[in-house]
Amino acid sequence: MKFRLLKEDAHSKARLGEMETAHGKIKTPIFMPVGTAGTVKGIHQHELIEDTLAQIILGNTYHLYLRPGLDIIEGAGGLHKFIGWDKPLLTDSGGYQVYSLSDRRKITEKGVKFQSHIDGSSHFFTPEYAIDIQRTIGADIIMAFDECTPYPCEYDYAKKSMHMTHRWLKRCCDRFDTTEGKYGYEQTFFPIVQGSVYKDLRLQIS
Repeated sequence: MKFRLLKEDAHSKARLGEMETAHGKIKTPIFMPVGTAGTVKGIHQHELIEDTLAQIILGNTYHLYLRPGLDIIEGAGGLHKFIGWDKPLLTDSGGYQVYSLSDRRKITEKGVKFQSHIDGSSHFFTPEYAIDIQRTIGADIIMAFDECTPYPCEYDYAKKSMHMTHRWLKRCCDRFDTTEGKYGYEQTFFPIVQGSVYKDLRLQIS
């Protein structure tokens, strides 16, 4: 991915930029419609492109992993081909969805064990597996696996969680660096900032 800074405002931190991915350019700042399971609900794709002028859409790792499943997505040649979308795609890591299953999941240093909201089946996400799944989905931008803290959140818990997210980030980076995309184009890996509402935590990088 290439990023160019096009303009900065002299009186604020506002700026205009352009990201270039394998599936096209994205001008920032950007509104990114959410297509949780690979489609944006309530709108046709031609409206998404022609009326909404969407440059990128988001898919959700957790939901796509459960349904339609990795075998089907890979068999189609990746999510772009599965949904007929030739513009950029981003996948989140599934961290928030796993967090939302508070009564169906257990978080440990190794990863997160959870039960599917669909059929109750048991699954286990590690940082490494979250990268593997997103490699198979094939999004242009893929995200690190993190622990999403609740709100409100006590400082000590936020600090402990943030440090675990940083350790998970290292594992994600290692997996990303030792694997390749499956569909012949580059994927870009992005980290996630945690630390709840505490500025000193959100500024920490290790």
